[in-house]
Amino acid sequence: MTKTPTDQALFEAAEAVRARAYAPYSRFTVGAAILADDGNIYAGCNVENAAYPVGNCAEPSAIAAMLAGGGKRIKRIYVTGPGTMPVTPCGGCRQRIREFADLDVEVISHGVEGEPLVCTLEQLLPHSFGPEYLPK
Repeated sequence: MTKTPTDQALFEAAEAVRARAYAPYSRFTVGAAILADDGNIYAGCNVENAAYPVGNCAEPSAIAAMLAGGGKRIKRIYVTGPGTMPVTPCGGCRQRIREFADLDVEVISHGVEGEPLVCTLEQLLPHSFGPEYLPK
């Protein structure tokens, strides 16, 4: 995959925040960077906790930063982690991304020692349930 300038900026933001991840238990650091509808890049990292269920993944951390910064919709998201295998969002994070992204939004998953995987959200979360199913 040849990185566009946007993808390079997202990769660099994800890697910069991944360096600040708090992962003393798994030692599996993850960074995520979002290009939002306001044109800004928002990043987040994973934050573990001794009580495992109360930790945060990188993707919802980036989503929270986006919302706090004034962005409303994800236009592109880049996730980085260690190793050669693409670090794809977990199931819960895929659903969180779904809340703020259209199904054709590309999710780049990258184990930084390997090649990135580019998939649409629909490919990562087929037959998904989204906000449009709920009454307005």
